[in-house]
Amino acid sequence: MGNSALKAHLETSEKTGVFQLTGKNLQEFPEELQRLTGNLRTVDLSNNKIETLPAFIGNFQQMKSLTISNNRLTNLPAEMGKLKKLETLMLNGNQLTQLPASFSQLKALRTLSLSANQFREFPSNLGSLRQLDLLDLSKNHIQAVPPEVSELQAIEINLNQNQISALSPEVSRCPRLKVLRLQENCLELSSIPSSILTHSNVALLSIEGNLFEVKKLRDLEGYDQYMERFTATKKKFA
Repeated sequence: MGNSALKAHLETSEKTGVFQLTGKNLQEFPEELQRLTGNLRTVDLSNNKIETLPAFIGNFQQMKSLTISNNRLTNLPAEMGKLKKLETLMLNGNQLTQLPASFSQLKALRTLSLSANQFREFPSNLGSLRQLDLLDLSKNHIQAVPPEVSELQAIEINLNQNQISALSPEVSRCPRLKVLRLQENCLELSSIPSSILTHSNVALLSIEGNLFEVKKLRDLEGYDQYMERFTATKKKFA
């Protein structure tokens, strides 16, 4: 991309607070954005070839939405934890295997999409994100959901298309969890903790494509209680 085109984008962003440059084969995060750290609220650099994010990413103190989907990121800088106003972070379609410890400082984060990356373990440092509504970890290589999941504040957790064969009963203690998606994993019926049905707020448990027929869920203790929540939620949004 020529300097004049980038300059035009920068001038527009200076007025709007939005910088969008998608599908341009960019190999690095544009250094020129440093001059806009004071007023950029939205950045979309999806569908490029960016491999790393610079340390100065932490200087965008006004940023609320950052999309770097479908790039080539393998890790994230610790400085991302400085984005105190960040509400939406879209990182799907990269090659990430873990998150920096500083992620626990993203206190305003509401939506975190990590779909189609290379995670083998459930990220463990998201429990302090009190505003988190949606966590999307679909299309990874996660094999188990650990007890620490109980600390998550998310309303929806998407774990479709992983390799999950173990699901901790602690998932039923997630205080705000209403939607749990586990389609196309490696779960046996015996791997589904009955506490999700009896003692949780989950009103939509999506488990098609596992190692048992969905109708067998009716055999588990608490199925009727789960269906009451499911029906009540359905009526609410009808």
